Amino acid sequence: MPKIFTTLDKAKPAYDMAYKIVMVLCKLLLIADIVIVSFTVWGRWCQEWAHTYEFLSFLAVFKDPAWTEQIVLTCMSYMAVLSAALAIRTGAHIRMTAFDAMLPKAVVKVLDVVADVAVMVLAVIMLVVGWEYAVTLGSKGFYESIPWLSRFWMYLPVPLAGIAMIVFELEAVYNHIKSFFVEEEKKEGAA
Repeated sequence: MPKIFTTLDKAKPAYDMAYKIVMVLCKLLLIADIVIVSFTVWGRWCQEWAHTYEFLSFLAVFKDPAWTEQIVLTCMSYMAVLSAALAIRTGAHIRMTAFDAMLPKAVVKVLDVVADVAVMVLAVIMLVVGWEYAVTLGSKGFYESIPWLSRFWMYLPVPLAGIAMIVFELEAVYNHIKSFFVEEEKKEGAA
């Protein structure tokens, strides 16, 4: 049985690459958020000071564009759901482990597989329903402050995160199933 696991373990670099891509995307979104919010604060500050003090009226040329808030919120929604997918891979999600020490290890492993399968079902729902919303509701609407930009981009993070969650859940389920056989083999070798 371990031979199949050594063969399947060759897919790990693909999972690593998917993780790196999602991580870089989250970092770029965070940088964009910070830059846009800083620009917004600067613009609002300049407007306030230009209206308050006559000698600073030249600051009125720096304005807070109307589109900044919606773009920041869209970037934040991408980061929220994509970072949830990253947390699946690292096992960083909040989970109930109060009874894990009292239950047999085999039961805990089975419950981990059940939990991962449930999250994978959620990920499939996110992918299917999220895509449906993105192409129906999203394609019909536009951002209020950016009339040429479709709301498709606002709904896209949900199916995108669904894909990432499915990929990382497949790896998690595989690792849980593998742990059943790898530990048994270690015990047999020790006997």
